[in-house]
Amino acid sequence: MEQVKENQLAPTPVILGIDDVRPLPRATRIARTSDEGIQLLQEHRDSYIDELWLDHDLGGDDSILPVITLMEEAAFNGQPFRIGTVFVHSANPIGAETVVRSLTRWNYRVRRATA
Repeated sequence: MEQVKENQLAPTPVILGIDDVRPLPRATRIARTSDEGIQLLQEHRDSYIDELWLDHDLGGDDSILPVITLMEEAAFNGQPFRIGTVFVHSANPIGAETVVRSLTRWNYRVRRATA
């Protein structure tokens, strides 16, 4: 019987981040704007996302809210994104709480992380 190496058993976790400035070293892919974030999520529509890291303020007038709307609409239509945990790491406490409340309402597993 041939032994399988341990790292071949578990695929690399998919960790996505949407943040305008943070490096997010654990992330496998990072989007810097809400438009890029929407595209990133749509690219992973049919796969499991282990972790999704979200910042509320994305520079200028941009925010995470278009991404949140996409996730809410998917859940409303009975096809939520398959995400292990969504981490909200914004330095904007009111914005972060809005994201946590919105996604929790649609049964996404959401955690507040320190920015």
